[in-house]
Amino acid sequence: MAKKKIDEDALAEAYNRALALEKAGDIDAAVSAYEEVLAIDPEDHGGAAVRIASMGRGETPVKAPDAYVETLFDQHAEVFEDVLVEQLGYHVPALVRQRLQALGLGPFKRMLDLGCGTGLTGSTLRDIVEDITGIDLSENMVEVAHEKDIYETLFVAEVEDFLDDNDEEAFDLITATDVLPYLGALEPLFFGAADNMTPGGLFIFSSETLPDAIFAGRPYMVGAHQRFAHAEAYVRERLKETGFELIEISDINVRMQEGQPTPGHLVIARRLAD
Repeated sequence: MAKKKIDEDALAEAYNRALALEKAGDIDAAVSAYEEVLAIDPEDHGGAAVRIASMGRGETPVKAPDAYVETLFDQHAEVFEDVLVEQLGYHVPALVRQRLQALGLGPFKRMLDLGCGTGLTGSTLRDIVEDITGIDLSENMVEVAHEKDIYETLFVAEVEDFLDDNDEEAFDLITATDVLPYLGALEPLFFGAADNMTPGGLFIFSSETLPDAIFAGRPYMVGAHQRFAHAEAYVRERLKETGFELIEISDINVRMQEGQPTPGHLVIARRLAD
């Protein structure tokens, strides 16, 4: 079936109008405008569904739309590291390495770096892993990572799809740093990771969180910056249900956003034998 051609002018007009209304605090009108955006572009390259959810309206999506994540990272691939590390103070890969060393874990044979981006986590752990595979939805990100010669194998793929389809040899380390802010429901990721791991293998990931009062019993929600936050209880429960034992969950600052720290968790879990 041929793809419906998007009316780019109408899309830009509706999206800019929605942003302006959101900024002005006219939530009802902003939601209506974002709904227009979705009608013009059902694949949602601009992340309208996530923006609606961040304003506390509509259904919370189970994940950010693939088209949105791909567009976002394709646009920022060239400046990604500078923005993330220098401007947003993102140091999660270094925290991963510190915790592995402190706990005396590693070295590893095969690592799968989910949402590898430009290779920040891969390069941080390169000397303690024999073979690293990187996955990212953004082709531009993967090109930047490829130029660095960190990974033995790189794929352009959506994380959950890759885990579902992969039939390569199992991994004894799977990392997902800065992946959960684009996912709501965690079952596909956790089950997928478990299916691709050796028993006893480690699964390490970061997540963003909010105070329990804001979650009000919800397992996850879209926060003010259009990124998913997860309740700690939900993360713990889902790990247990998908075949992992928790080794450690640490409170971290994931990144700075508008001068404020973003609270989150760094989680290290071990895959139990079946």
